[in-house]
Amino acid sequence: MRLPVVCIIGRPNVGKSTLFNRILRRRVAVVSPVSGVTRDRHYAVAEWDDRHFALVDTGGLVLHSDDPPASLGTEEMQRHITAQSKLAIEESDAVVFVVDGIAGPQPEDRQIARFLLKSGKPAVFVVNKIDKRAQEGDIYEFTKLGPFDPLGISALGGQSIPDLLERIGAAVAPLSDGEGEEEGERPIHVALVGRPNVGKSSLANVLLGSGRMIVSPEPGTTRDSIDTTLTYEGQPFVLIDTAGLRKRARVKDQLEFFTALRSIRAVHRSDIVCVLLDASEPLSLQDFKIAETAIEAGKGLFFAVNKWDLVEKDTDTAGAYAKDLRSRIRTISWAPIVFISALTGQRAARVLTMARTIAGTLQTRIATSELNDSVLADAASKPPPAIKGRYIKINYVTQLPDPPPTFILFCNHPDLIAAPYIRYLTRRLRERYGFEGVPIRLVFRKKN
Repeated sequence: MRLPVVCIIGRPNVGKSTLFNRILRRRVAVVSPVSGVTRDRHYAVAEWDDRHFALVDTGGLVLHSDDPPASLGTEEMQRHITAQSKLAIEESDAVVFVVDGIAGPQPEDRQIARFLLKSGKPAVFVVNKIDKRAQEGDIYEFTKLGPFDPLGISALGGQSIPDLLERIGAAVAPLSDGEGEEEGERPIHVALVGRPNVGKSSLANVLLGSGRMIVSPEPGTTRDSIDTTLTYEGQPFVLIDTAGLRKRARVKDQLEFFTALRSIRAVHRSDIVCVLLDASEPLSLQDFKIAETAIEAGKGLFFAVNKWDLVEKDTDTAGAYAKDLRSRIRTISWAPIVFISALTGQRAARVLTMARTIAGTLQTRIATSELNDSVLADAASKPPPAIKGRYIKINYVTQLPDPPPTFILFCNHPDLIAAPYIRYLTRRLRERYGFEGVPIRLVFRKKN
């Protein structure tokens, strides 16, 4: 599915992170009165009027710098920051341009406005910190920045946020939800993701039988997500080779950040996510976070352990590695593991075979009668624990038609279902029906 990207831009300390949190209705970005504060997260999926879009919080844009770091000359620093600004805008489908209604128009705002107008991207112009009705007339001061229709809001107090979301929705509405595939069998979109230098481009080259991707021992060679079509055993595929995702602490500049954003977008554009691991390195938290991103997006998931040719082996090296890996990812131990060598090509085709198998599993549908027999039997043998004397009874189960497998369970107290019980029912569904490599979603609703 096409996931529109909406980027929040503006000079430092105009309230971008506060607005980011307000739109998401939860505290995700760290906010501070000190300009330039480090944020713990820059990206999240937002929803408005049944439309989902990726919302991106950026650092303050400064198109001129009179006091650059000593390591960079003034001219080089300006080029560096301008490149960051271009990436912020070019990688988005629409832009929310935020200015400070208390401070009034600033020279930096004018520079960003000119830059934005040249880009031609749809823009929603927001005058923040309009907390009182008496301030509403102040927003028209900003019309001197360009042909924008200013909207006065308060990110802190929540005023006019629904109007802002309506404008964002209108800006991204023309985007297609489909990938625009030609008639015929739809290709399976496989995203190759992982930390830098684990061999993503090498694997893509082996599968394609060509040197289209640039392969280098230097981490970070791939700066964009590259789509390539191929056919394997009659099945068309689209390989999405992505830039490596680094730990947040190592994403030191906006170039790295927007490279990571491209990889996250690739996950959302895919059907199946292959998380590539380096056999010589232990599983990292970042690998797990990549997998979590795929699960949240409802994508099929598996791990490919690369550089397996470099590992000394005994009678059950692969089995021991898989057992250790699953012990580290217990919540997603249902994700298959394949062992490959992108350098030699050994077992590389298993990536495509596994992707095709999981793509089929994503389409699994269980008859409603069978589903009710099995799930209600599990619920009867181990009913949900009573909460404050209220007993929970599950009455009916049905599956939604679209992937990933999503089951609606009707009961008398859906708000009392605890996470451990959801894990129990999910485990029983996997034991009965497999669902290897795909996330399962359980949704509890009040019975009629």
